[in-house]
Amino acid sequence: MSNDLDSIRDRLEVISEELTDLAIVRLRESIDSDETELLEEERRLTRARRSIEKAVGLLSDPSDPSDP
Repeated sequence: MSNDLDSIRDRLEVISEELTDLAIVRLRESIDSDETELLEEERRLTRARRSIEKAVGLLSDPSDPSDP
């Protein structure tokens, strides 16, 4: 079971990184264009990333010091 959870946690970490990259792009685009829709999208992406990071934390083994 631990390997299954490790695999899911690893995939979630990749998704979190992808959401971070998208949020940065949207933030830059919103600064360049002054469009509020892009800024709102960046905020939604950031909230989604935080939720994913919480899930990663919940799936981490508290007894393993190498887990975040």
